[in-house]
Amino acid sequence: MKIMIRWGVLALAVWAATALIPGIKVHGGAWDYLWVALIFSVINTFLGSFLKLMTLPAVILTAGLFLIIINAAMLELTARWSSALTITSFWSAIFASVIISVVSGIGQRITAKQNWR
Repeated sequence: MKIMIRWGVLALAVWAATALIPGIKVHGGAWDYLWVALIFSVINTFLGSFLKLMTLPAVILTAGLFLIIINAAMLELTARWSSALTITSFWSAIFASVIISVVSGIGQRITAKQNWR
């Protein structure tokens, strides 16, 4: 159940990014947001974790700001692998990764306080 809630929170975060950033768009409805969230989470889990480990010195030197670049790259990769997501520029991906991180972080904190079974 928790993984479904996290998936929904990530889809909501992607929706917030598309609503606030003009250079990112999901073509379709709620199912497409869920599809993009699923692809993004799989890419970020496997490849993102590896990249974060390999770039740990850069992350430490920039006090964690390099993680925004890594998340933006994972978002660009998601757009490349999914026809439902379009990103016009890398700056749009950077701003969208910030929005997705903030919204999903808030959503995770809210849902962590609930007793989901």
